[in-house]
Amino acid sequence: LANFSNSVAQKIYVELNNTVPCVRLLNATHQIGCQSSISGDTGVIHVLESEADLEWPLSKGPNPPYMVLLESSLFTKSIMMKMKNASSRVAGVVVVPKTSPPEFSPHTTCPNENTGVYTETYDHNLAHCNTTVWNPRGNGLSYEEFDFPVFSLKEDNETENRGDVLFYSISCYFDHNRVVNGSGLQYPLCAMQLFSHMYAVTDTATCMRRGSIDFSTSPVMVCNPLGDYNVCAFIRPYNSTAFGHKENESVVVAAARLDSRAFFLQDSTGAEGSVSGFVTLLAAAQALREATQEAPPTRNILFAFFHGEVFDYIGSSRMVYDMKNNKFVIDLDNVHSILEIGQVAVRSGTNLFLHSDPVSRRNNTIHDEVTNLVKNLQSSTAGLNFSFVETGFSQPLPPSSFQRFLRARAIPGIFLADHQTAFNNRYYESFYDDAAHLNLTYPSNLSPEEQLEFVTDTAKSLTEVATAVARALFKQAGGNNSQVNNINADPKTKVFGFSFHCVFCLSEPNPPQYYVGVAKLPHQANALTYLVQYLLANLTGTATNLTQSQCKKPDELPNESTYMYSYFWVQGMVPPNSTQRESFCVRTAVRLAKAVSPAFDLGDYVSKEYSTWTESQWTFIKARIFLVASRDLEMLTLGVGVAVLFTSLLVTYFVSTKADVLFSAVREPNNGAY
Repeated sequence: LANFSNSVAQKIYVELNNTVPCVRLLNATHQIGCQSSISGDTGVIHVLESEADLEWPLSKGPNPPYMVLLESSLFTKSIMMKMKNASSRVAGVVVVPKTSPPEFSPHTTCPNENTGVYTETYDHNLAHCNTTVWNPRGNGLSYEEFDFPVFSLKEDNETENRGDVLFYSISCYFDHNRVVNGSGLQYPLCAMQLFSHMYAVTDTATCMRRGSIDFSTSPVMVCNPLGDYNVCAFIRPYNSTAFGHKENESVVVAAARLDSRAFFLQDSTGAEGSVSGFVTLLAAAQALREATQEAPPTRNILFAFFHGEVFDYIGSSRMVYDMKNNKFVIDLDNVHSILEIGQVAVRSGTNLFLHSDPVSRRNNTIHDEVTNLVKNLQSSTAGLNFSFVETGFSQPLPPSSFQRFLRARAIPGIFLADHQTAFNNRYYESFYDDAAHLNLTYPSNLSPEEQLEFVTDTAKSLTEVATAVARALFKQAGGNNSQVNNINADPKTKVFGFSFHCVFCLSEPNPPQYYVGVAKLPHQANALTYLVQYLLANLTGTATNLTQSQCKKPDELPNESTYMYSYFWVQGMVPPNSTQRESFCVRTAVRLAKAVSPAFDLGDYVSKEYSTWTESQWTFIKARIFLVASRDLEMLTLGVGVAVLFTSLLVTYFVSTKADVLFSAVREPNNGAY
């Protein structure tokens, strides 16, 4: 019976398996995102060919509600808000990714404006991007709430025996639904049903409170905090169990962010927004490895890759909180200075720009240290094809993790970016900020192995930036100047079986998840975090002679310690004329540090100091296409069904009342006596 029902369902529905939904997020004050009704939303498909076509689903069409199918070029705030305001006639929206528009940013014009350093108390003239609008292309679409489902439909979506579903969706529309001479075609019509019902409503405080109510032995959470792990590594490791201030220790922090977002969170790519920065820092860390081992600088260097920064600086605010509360291996007083790498892949010329905080520089000591850091950076570009240019003192810092450190303490620092004022990134926090945006393309005749060896122009450009950053960090940490010219990043350097060049493939199709996601169980991180952790370990660690079993339990050996180092078993490369990989154990100072907002540890779900973003739970995500009959035919079918039901009831009643007549046994005649 189950197989029969499945067979019937397959004949009725075409399942859309490769879809990405818009989901609901919540913070201390409100909710954003999309959802369907609990039973899913169904509508007649209408393919939007231009903005003028909106008149049909929003007013003229005789068969509402409509499921609007549109190409990404029509996925604009103007069109989406018109459909939002007429949501009674719109059952949902399906976006088909196509060619990139000239510009598109669904983020806000002033990212993280309420959780940075510039507030009414720090310098009200610089608050809320009053002097510099960093993302003027931002339309805020990602921060709107829609009471209908919105899905992204992949072009490569296929189902068994049905061919390409995207083609089927459009052909189904043209066969059954397309408007001809102002009127629709006859029934049956092609319809779509979307399921994306969200559990959480209102705000984070409400959903966390509901999730804490224990109606059973296993309460159901209706929302989960956003978060993951930061990736950290010192060039000279500290005991991982000894928290708090380190006497006579001074640390230069080199930082970048890992995450990005888009309207469809799982479509986040962030090639310019985040990947360009953390790839550059990875390359700089590798370039510094040999120099810092041969001639260790007087100051330590911390490489910090922050996660969740898009959502009100989750990762950096957590590190600052831990430093302030003696929950990290150093504290804020150990931090000498900060160099953060932002968006660096889309230059408008040969210059990259050095941003600093004008408020903290009013202190002469801070100003002198920042000036020295600027000199170290500018002198490090000798022999390279670009220059570092300092921006004006009156301009505030762009959105950056550095701002969270400044909220706690005045620290000298520089934020490095490819923009002097507004972002060069035309696709900030959108699914168009991908490999094509950075021209990360390869000749079509190259094999995957050859692509790893091929150096794109973008790779060359970021390698030069990494070289300059590595040299500047070495100088800032008090390194010997005689070593500086030996510090060079190489996009094709292979270290411990990993090709550094593969990092530039992060924004190719099927990349890791750049959206931070929800906080997971202890010692569980998302794929991007693990990827960066292992890459950093291989680029900065040391190969050992430990066996695989020793690598898993190094504390059993006299000269090894998991308090000081992490140990990873690496598959290694396949040598020439061999089919076996040369595996080995890597000793590294790379650690993962919790990147969940302190607000959830403190139970302060309405915090104005820390991020309060959560993601709603849901039952399931599903989309399917089917043919729907006319209302008249449905009512006729219902009427016939009801008539058959009552007729069967009457027949049953008649039969049951006359059963003694209809089913009485024939009596045998009495036996005669002879």
